[in-house]
Amino acid sequence: MPTEEELFANVDALLEEPPLPPPAERARLREAAGITQARLATALKSTTQTVKNWENGRSEPKPPRLEAYQRLLNGWATKYPAPTTPATPTASAPPTTPTSTPIEPPATPPPPAPVPESPAHPAASSPHPVGKPAQPTPRTATDPRFPHGPLAVLDGDGSAYAAHGIVLDCPATTIPQLVEWTLKESGLGAAPLHRHGKDADPLIALTASAATNLGLPERLEGHEQRRSLRLPEDHPVITQITRARWRLTQRGFGPWARIYRNAQGRDRQCVQLAILPWDALDARSWPGVTHMRPPDIARVLSTYATRVITPRGSTAVSGLELMTALRPPTRAVRDETTGNWIPGHNPGSLGTHPVDPAPPEATPEHPVVINSAWNKGFLDEEAYQWVRHTDLLSDEECLLPHAIGLDLNTAFLAASARLTVGLGAPEHLTHPTFNPKIPGSWYVDLSHIELDPRLPSPFTPTGTRPTGPAWYQTHTIAYAQELGHNIAPTEAYLRRLTGAYLDPWHDHLKNAYVATLADLGVTRDLNDAEFLTAMEHHKHADPGLAAVLTAIKATVKGGVGKLRERPQGRHYKPGERWPALERPTWRPDIRAAVISKARVNMHRKLTNMAKFTGRYPLAVLSDCVVYPSPGPSPTDLLPYAASGKPQPGAFRLGPTPGLAKLEGVQEMAWAVDLMEQGHNPARHIKGGDAVLDEGE
Repeated sequence: MPTEEELFANVDALLEEPPLPPPAERARLREAAGITQARLATALKSTTQTVKNWENGRSEPKPPRLEAYQRLLNGWATKYPAPTTPATPTASAPPTTPTSTPIEPPATPPPPAPVPESPAHPAASSPHPVGKPAQPTPRTATDPRFPHGPLAVLDGDGSAYAAHGIVLDCPATTIPQLVEWTLKESGLGAAPLHRHGKDADPLIALTASAATNLGLPERLEGHEQRRSLRLPEDHPVITQITRARWRLTQRGFGPWARIYRNAQGRDRQCVQLAILPWDALDARSWPGVTHMRPPDIARVLSTYATRVITPRGSTAVSGLELMTALRPPTRAVRDETTGNWIPGHNPGSLGTHPVDPAPPEATPEHPVVINSAWNKGFLDEEAYQWVRHTDLLSDEECLLPHAIGLDLNTAFLAASARLTVGLGAPEHLTHPTFNPKIPGSWYVDLSHIELDPRLPSPFTPTGTRPTGPAWYQTHTIAYAQELGHNIAPTEAYLRRLTGAYLDPWHDHLKNAYVATLADLGVTRDLNDAEFLTAMEHHKHADPGLAAVLTAIKATVKGGVGKLRERPQGRHYKPGERWPALERPTWRPDIRAAVISKARVNMHRKLTNMAKFTGRYPLAVLSDCVVYPSPGPSPTDLLPYAASGKPQPGAFRLGPTPGLAKLEGVQEMAWAVDLMEQGHNPARHIKGGDAVLDEGE
């Protein structure tokens, strides 16, 4: 609570300030200066509607805008005294932006109007010096329909914190009022990421105090998993929403809620809510964010929304939604009969209807498996979980002092680049001729292939040699052929309609990842020593941007995992369809293609490392590999040409997807001890008993 001295000091300060002029005089002074309401709103980090309210007497500014607005009006009053005859408006320089906002005090006044840019390519870098702490959301060009960015964080005092430090006054006291305000007054939203796509619905994140003020409970209680908890149908807030003729999606009112009415023409009427005290932001994907101040939460979420997508739920959900946003299922086509424009298939997309997988691509509980009594096995394309047998360790390796963990940056994202996948339904063939250009699942025996036992087998996630015929994705079989072995499939499920469906997704997320790392001081122009130093300190440069980086990585792995989302809930029975099957993006074959290519890429690097250095891995876990090393730095381990440049084909350090970074360093004896106990040192190499996120 404030002390009496503090209150009296604040009151005395107000008494010393002259009162604001009447509303009509405020408008006159602004017009005399030649400043529009929109430009004034931008300078004061407010909204045009708020400025209108000040000038028609409907509301008054509050600190810190009050002092800034008062100073501006006093300056204008001196420059443009009340005339006896109508004054001619005179152009003037824009007022200085106040620097008392909680975040992002700009170094220069904002531009009078944003310059439109393609929504599919938002600016990827911050205008502030790279690597400096507490960097704000990047200043990208704003769609004139959404001047205040994609989202806001609403606090209990009615302040809605948006991008670039803008603070909006939200008068809503109920959820329906909040939805109306968001759609009609907030100026929130985002343009589509593709010209055939749809606008992103505005997002309002509610702090604990804001949620309580709007009639929501502090916590959701129940015995199910927290992500499946929902408000009961008879809760007063649900009643308010229904009476106001708004609707909820089938998932109800949970940590992520969507409230909507049917679109009016091309204008969507939908608002997303993220209830922060209900764990809407998973701490694993958004480390530390829920404990930040509302302005900082807004900065983090706005940066992610600008660079990736306005959050639609978990990072996994957002990763999947991003695929559709960048490859919309439909586009406008002209009906040859009527001449009208109607929705038609957008080439390269997955369309609007779900496609059932082939039985070996499905999960055991899937209807295509249960109904066909399938018993020929399943595709087992998963990430590596392999440890070399200690009997295969040489004395020289055991005597090396260090074990070094190298982690590939967003390995699944790197694997999705230029990846040809099936876009349609599978076709069953018997005794097909293998074609590496056709995506699908092949039944073939690879057990005869003998490789160096000091390396994991590229054909199984356990790294063990296959024991008989099994189902493999095209990339796995193509790699066996690349290694010089004859391939004779006996059966296959292939997709003739193909395309690089994930290419835009890869490019978009790669740009987001690289730009965020650059803002944290990790840039492409660093040499290996500088890169390692920058990576050692990058998370401390700006915890908010570090959280964005973690969220981007979680978006990649979670999005790939969502392609094969399993049924949830204890009441599910095998053979029943579950909600995820009804979307076109339930595509386990695409997930298998990404993971197969990532595992093959890893094996190729492991093989080249052995060729260049004679060193073999101790263990691999997903995208992390542990090597014995003579020194504590990756530069003591990695191969370099005589010119000093890294050898192509092996592991290389760098900030882009597919390149490596240091995961951790431990003593070699520590790694051997874990291996003898049957544990994977890659799981713990980072220290603190770390466990890697392995995908789904």
